[in-house]
Amino acid sequence: MGIHLSNIAFNDYLEKLSEKYRIFAPIVKEGKGKFAETNVVGYGEIKTLEEIEIDKKSYFSPKEIFYPIRETLFYFTDNKIEVPKFEEKPLVIFVRPCDLNGVRKLDTIFLRNGEAVDFYYKRRRDLVKFVMMECTEGFDTCFCVSMGSNEAHDYDAAIRFEDGSVSLKIVDDALMVENLDGQENIDFEPEFIKENKVKVNIPDVDKVTKETFNNEIWKEYTSRCIACGRCNTSCITCSCFTMQDVSLSDDNRIGERRRVWTGCHVNGFSDMAGGHSFRDKNGERMRFKTMHKINDFYKRFDEHMCVGCGRCDDVCPEYISFSKCINKLNEIVKEDSANE
Repeated sequence: MGIHLSNIAFNDYLEKLSEKYRIFAPIVKEGKGKFAETNVVGYGEIKTLEEIEIDKKSYFSPKEIFYPIRETLFYFTDNKIEVPKFEEKPLVIFVRPCDLNGVRKLDTIFLRNGEAVDFYYKRRRDLVKFVMMECTEGFDTCFCVSMGSNEAHDYDAAIRFEDGSVSLKIVDDALMVENLDGQENIDFEPEFIKENKVKVNIPDVDKVTKETFNNEIWKEYTSRCIACGRCNTSCITCSCFTMQDVSLSDDNRIGERRRVWTGCHVNGFSDMAGGHSFRDKNGERMRFKTMHKINDFYKRFDEHMCVGCGRCDDVCPEYISFSKCINKLNEIVKEDSANE
């Protein structure tokens, strides 16, 4: 069962909800685009429905809200370590189905990838509730249907934006507020996109061979990729970080340890002591990312890591298309299998 609310009534709901939660959604950030005097759609805190950008895909994913780009893990002195406090007010985040699937895969990495649970991720993640925004049209670069991420059902609430009103389905009673009493009850179940403009065919993981890793296709990306890392930082499922010890005193006896986002395309990501690097060439980094997203993660967790949001295609300054890379790889694997 759902609730039908006018935009005015929904703003009243948000106002009441904000007494308990900080509320985040995709918004237009004026003057923050990649060119001068241009805007970008990213995640920010909202108070009203009118602030939510419904018609455009966000340039960045919502992960930065609960997995900060830079986070101090602890401060240290001679003989003392202190974990910093953080904002503990619970969060409500409006997300599309693909991103909700992406969050589940981040949870897998940080919470279910072995015996150790990531303390810093968990303490923020436990505070988050998700409102899934119905998405039936998608955008030009989306391929969520091919990746099976067009539908999500583990939301705390779902919403459909209509002309002058919204339909709301609340699953978690924690998101109920007093002023919803007396509103119109309706039958509402969110719908999902059934077909994207872009389609990908994923290679059978059992047919990917060593020869696939050594194929000439990866050399193309050595000449095109500039290792800016935008595809990593915009991706909802990229989770890698690096560590930094920062001195806060002249005698280096007081400092802090941070973790900071990084990614497989970023220079220095695979560098080791002694100057050795696993993946010097940018094509090798593209190969690593591709295989991690559509091959290795599947072998370990029985689902592909990529959710097909298409943000990596949107943000690449060299117009490298990940969806086309997947399709090229599929053709290579099919051809190699036919020649066996």
